[in-house]
Amino acid sequence: MATLKEPVKIFIIQSLACRDTPQEVADLVKQEFDLIIDRSQVALYDPTKRRGKNLSKKYVLLFEETREKFDAGLIDIPIANKYYRLKEIQKMYDDAGKNKKTKQGLLKQAFQETDGRVTKQEITGKDGADLEIKIIREFID
Repeated sequence: MATLKEPVKIFIIQSLACRDTPQEVADLVKQEFDLIIDRSQVALYDPTKRRGKNLSKKYVLLFEETREKFDAGLIDIPIANKYYRLKEIQKMYDDAGKNKKTKQGLLKQAFQETDGRVTKQEITGKDGADLEIKIIREFID
């Protein structure tokens, strides 16, 4: 089992608090820090699991604070941001080379991101019932 430095531990704890799986976190650690760890080592940093029951108080507190912020929607999820999605679509478009079918699909997707007319939206009343329409007539002398 690899000995982990403080920044790696914090990264693992925050990733787990954001509901990433141990395997996803292990893969992210490989990408971010060029360290190979397995998911059983990652599980040691999850205080909600049996393997993480001996986690120090400062890490438990960090986990709980991060989880609370994540669940409240205060932590940015890049793909939920329209500009991030458009930037990623642009990267894919640039990488598509001469593949016209892929480029056409990406152009359509970018159009849908920027123009709400493509989305089918139906407006209904409470519990899907028809909207109630009231006509009020006023007679003026």
